[in-house]
Amino acid sequence: MNDSKAKLARLLMKLSYVQGEVTLTSGRKSDYYFDCKQTALNPEGGYLIGKLFLDMLTGTTARAVAGMTLGADPLVTAVSVLSHIEGRPLPALIIRKQAKGHGTNQFLEGLKNVAPGDEIALLEDVVTTGGTLAASAERVRAAGFKVGAVLCVLDREEGGRQRLADAGLALTSIFTRNELLAAAKL
Repeated sequence: MNDSKAKLARLLMKLSYVQGEVTLTSGRKSDYYFDCKQTALNPEGGYLIGKLFLDMLTGTTARAVAGMTLGADPLVTAVSVLSHIEGRPLPALIIRKQAKGHGTNQFLEGLKNVAPGDEIALLEDVVTTGGTLAASAERVRAAGFKVGAVLCVLDREEGGRQRLADAGLALTSIFTRNELLAAAKL
């Protein structure tokens, strides 16, 4: 495991991983909660997530990164800023949960930075059922773009990867839950 990934594992366990019964977005009950925003909004955590995602996008034909607000906002921002610094710019798009309702009435923000038909990489913090990423892909395609890489920080290994595969989307994660728990012990 590379140094960045090991550092991120320790930060995620310190700031984002909470043991105890919770109800997830999907409505499922779980014996742990993973609040990735706590790590993504930390300066080092945001940098590490952005760097790892940007590395994962090397060799793809992605022209931008996008994710559903609010969880993916710091993720797409980190990747976009780091991509500029590294000289391979990837604009960020924010996908709204609801259409704006006024003005352009669109689901996507940041459209002036991409061209019709561009390939967009989708980013997500935590995948349980895959529902948020499936909705994100639908909105990106409806706006006239192609969906490329689909990345997340943590795959809870609770069926989301298979649901996305059934929808033609291949999920790649920085960590699965088991990988994170193992990495945090290093």
